[in-house]
Amino acid sequence: MKGHVYPRKMREKTLKNLKDFDLRAFSPDNFARREVGGQIGDLPEWDLGDLYKSPEDEQLEADLKTAESRVTEFVKSCQGQLVQLAASGGLAAAIGEYEALSDLLGKAGSYSGLLYATDSTNPEYAKFAGDMRDRLTAISTRLLFFELELNRIDEDVLDEALKDPALAHYAPWLSDIRKERPHQLDDEIERLFMEKSVTGYSAWNRLFDETIAGLRFDVDGEELSIAPALDLMSSPDGKKRKAAALAIGKTFAQNKRIFTQITNTLAKDKEISDRWRGFDDIAASRHLANRVEKEVVDALEAAVAEAFPKLSHRYYALKAKWFGVDALDHWDRNAPLPEEDTRIIPWDEARSIVLDAYGGFAPEMAQIAQQFFDRNWIDAPVRPGKSPGAFSASTVPSVHPYVLMNYLGKPRDVMTLAHELGHGVHQVLAAGQGALMAPTPLTLAETASVFGEMLTFRSLLAKAPDAKARKALLAGKTEDMLNTVVRQIAFYRFERKVHSARREGELTAEQIGKFWLEVQAESLGRAIALGEGYDVFWAYVPHFVHSPFYVYAYAFGDCLVNSLYAVYRREPDGFAAKYFKLLEAGGSKHHSELLKPFGLDARDPAFWNEGLDMISGFIDELEGM
Repeated sequence: MKGHVYPRKMREKTLKNLKDFDLRAFSPDNFARREVGGQIGDLPEWDLGDLYKSPEDEQLEADLKTAESRVTEFVKSCQGQLVQLAASGGLAAAIGEYEALSDLLGKAGSYSGLLYATDSTNPEYAKFAGDMRDRLTAISTRLLFFELELNRIDEDVLDEALKDPALAHYAPWLSDIRKERPHQLDDEIERLFMEKSVTGYSAWNRLFDETIAGLRFDVDGEELSIAPALDLMSSPDGKKRKAAALAIGKTFAQNKRIFTQITNTLAKDKEISDRWRGFDDIAASRHLANRVEKEVVDALEAAVAEAFPKLSHRYYALKAKWFGVDALDHWDRNAPLPEEDTRIIPWDEARSIVLDAYGGFAPEMAQIAQQFFDRNWIDAPVRPGKSPGAFSASTVPSVHPYVLMNYLGKPRDVMTLAHELGHGVHQVLAAGQGALMAPTPLTLAETASVFGEMLTFRSLLAKAPDAKARKALLAGKTEDMLNTVVRQIAFYRFERKVHSARREGELTAEQIGKFWLEVQAESLGRAIALGEGYDVFWAYVPHFVHSPFYVYAYAFGDCLVNSLYAVYRREPDGFAAKYFKLLEAGGSKHHSELLKPFGLDARDPAFWNEGLDMISGFIDELEGM
């Protein structure tokens, strides 16, 4: 249900920007600190004081008690009364209070989640996050009736009530939640589902997270956690890449039983929920949450799959040729080119690169992004126990977003900074929509982030000093786009295989590995050799566990931005103003309405092909070099 503080939704916020397998934002531990030394400069650590000063902050407890008291009054005045409130003109005030409660509860949930992200191995932080999740779930469960009861109001009654301008403000949100009407259950069953989530899928999610965090990988005698082990697979040293890949495969093979059990349990849990709610397709609940039609996603999947030969197959064959081999081993897929810039980029330089690129597009965009640096809204250093990857957490409209990174000074880290700040700008602009309508569906959530990357890439490309530098930049961007589009659609196809087969019975690790190798071979082509240990690499992708079928949103966002950028290059005048209106809309408009001013339609195959053609064009240029 949209706008509620559900544990799963809080976690999904932290996953929005962590693209697994593009290997550009994983956080190595102490070995990385030794490697980069003092070359990066001083890195910012975020100040969460705008949320709460500490877990013992008196204001946190005061806010929770206030929320509990207001929820009690809200239930007394609203439960069973919504039809009368709609008829009497009081429904807008009720929704306004519900929105305020969502903001208040979201603030507490955001703080506990962000604190836990700074060090997930800290037992005090883990307990605090767990206790807070339990408490917020208990409070939120009492509010569960509201959206369910709203959906039982007759259309005629609601249409008449919407003539009130105050209620009309919430019309987009009401329209969204009413799309859930065919799938909502009786109130008591919904309450049971929500309360049991703490000991159901939430518990399995936590088991996955803590198991991953606790694994160690023996790479040439050095015990590494998952993040630095993965980071070595993009090392310039081929021996290190191979050693890391084999170590990852070996450790996951030793632990595949638990990951298989997690996968089987969560897939069955989803099947039960889908069956009770009447979803006719294994990904239908995700499509509904994303406010996107199945035929649009099917068109995206078909367009990308059809383009595998001209995109990934062709590029990796070209890369294999550059490396002087017929096929690259799977650990060499993300190997840097000899021409790639391997110098450490200091933090201050990275900041300037991104802000200059943003400012070149629109000064307002750079001004918003500048706040993240000036007001300590970014946490950039690598630290043991810190969440891997990167994300921008929107928190709540009454506060502001926070960005987490693991900055190592690599060129891809600069692109990650551009990506996360794009999210941050989007979240700042959308905050005016309020707690219920600011959240953006996943299909649009990647728009500003990928657009920010594109602006930064184009700025760097324009400044490339020679052909070698241009080739390295083009190759790096091409690989990022293949990881975002081709790889994520392959992941989506893998999930479809797993969830479909699980409906016929439990899956073995060998069956899951077979599905994994099938989609990887299909998407990557013959120029990538899937060797020893690769059949278990599915085990560490968090999206499969936390957010089934999440992954296609990355491909949607990348292709959307490619099409948007093509419009920008053709018609730059007035584009920025239309673009900012798109971001300011948050989740208040459907993607078709937001894309219409740009002359784009996601239902048209040409829309996806234009986005894919940009990637193909980069490969064309690389082939000509």
